[in-house]
Amino acid sequence: MTVFPVIRTVTAIVALVALVSAPKCLDGQEAPSNSFVNSLLSVDQVVDNLVRKNQERAQALLHSEATRVYHLVYRGFPGDREAEMTVEATYNSPSSKEFTIVSKSGSKLVQDRVFKKLMDSEKEAALPAISARSQLNRANYSFELVRYEPSPLGGGQYVLQVDPKVRNTYVYRGKIWVDGVDFAVTRIEAEPAQNPSFWTKKSEIHHEYKKVEGFWLPARNESVSSIRLGGRATLTIEYKNYRVTDARRSGDARTSPTATESGH
Repeated sequence: MTVFPVIRTVTAIVALVALVSAPKCLDGQEAPSNSFVNSLLSVDQVVDNLVRKNQERAQALLHSEATRVYHLVYRGFPGDREAEMTVEATYNSPSSKEFTIVSKSGSKLVQDRVFKKLMDSEKEAALPAISARSQLNRANYSFELVRYEPSPLGGGQYVLQVDPKVRNTYVYRGKIWVDGVDFAVTRIEAEPAQNPSFWTKKSEIHHEYKKVEGFWLPARNESVSSIRLGGRATLTIEYKNYRVTDARRSGDARTSPTATESGH
């Protein structure tokens, strides 16, 4: 699974929920030497590597399975609601996704009109015609290098400002963190480029990704929406127990990696 479907589905969920000073290069550290600065890549080089690596990973991932836990809390008019649903998610290359509900609790309205709609939206978003409109590339986005900073896992990462060239419900604006070695998105802080609902006043999107069997896959997503009538909805998706059971490696060789516990 790539970063693109996750962004599309979470921006889509915002509408459903509505129904119910120059930056430093290294924060907190001494200024880098000129030789270090000169060794950093330009924004064009970072984007070139990001697009190329994303395509390679998308082509290599053939089959994966994972457990997802959807949780939504709404506080406000006309009344508070809360629900949770655990599902088993299966991905088959190039665009097939299936979801099996394992357990559910709380508001049936949220279960049916939010969680199930979210899964349907994700299936739709994987279709090639829709996917092409939201992929993280120069056709859909403008990129600006904000800074280079240390990575929590070691090494460094590039922080880019991304702005969509065409506003629609499939794209977003904000910042992305790109690993300096794998050139994969590791984190996103953004908002939908187009408000998906009149009833939604403001939405914030927070995504984290984790490396699993050589692939950077979603670990945790959070979408916080402020509703015009005064309500506030917080949707979280936790991804667990990844099983990357079929992948294409160098030379198009297929492997069957062992199960990995992580977040999908």
